[in-house]
Amino acid sequence: MSKIWKATKGVEIGFLMCWGGITNTLNYIKFNKKRAFDVVVSALLLPTLISTIIIVWVLNFKLNPGPMFYIQKRMGKDIKPIYVFKLRSMSPTTQTTRNSTDPLELDRITPLGAILRKTRLDELPQILNVLRGEMSLIGPRPDAWEHALYFCEALDDYKKRHAVTPGISGLAQVRVGYAEDMDAVKEKVKADLEYIEHASFALDLRLVWETIRTVILCRGT
Repeated sequence: MSKIWKATKGVEIGFLMCWGGITNTLNYIKFNKKRAFDVVVSALLLPTLISTIIIVWVLNFKLNPGPMFYIQKRMGKDIKPIYVFKLRSMSPTTQTTRNSTDPLELDRITPLGAILRKTRLDELPQILNVLRGEMSLIGPRPDAWEHALYFCEALDDYKKRHAVTPGISGLAQVRVGYAEDMDAVKEKVKADLEYIEHASFALDLRLVWETIRTVILCRGT
């Protein structure tokens, strides 16, 4: 009887070890599928980025005087800082005075910047962040570092959204849009956690399509 029990136990342990290996492999494949998708699409977008940069460089002199790029410190995966690339859409300033829940500083948006924001082309340089592995095409949108620190203290679930790589676009951007008050931030966090729970390749494709629609219809903020 003891021999049979040992044999059965051995088969059970072997099955669990095998299943654990399969599960880990599936998770590994899932992760690499998302990363491969990010890299391939970002690489395909590089010609568009280069063309956009050339056009913006020409128009910048009259419609958006000042530096062409804006690099901002934001909160990335595991609550670590990342530096996000953008095409500058606002008049330059030496310091950020807007608090985490203040309305957008519309008076600082330049004529060219308004077009870039409506079409979301100001976010296009972030494909470089994607290629560097700091961001994904789809995921929770990273907030400015100072604002994110405040949200970490003010909202219980806010830190959970940093369990995954942040994205250029995501479910919160499609569903909530620009968050101008704490209630909107809470809705954004709720959407981000929903995305993390149900993340899949199919969902990423749907959100990419919704983002493309926003660009075509000029629905950006």
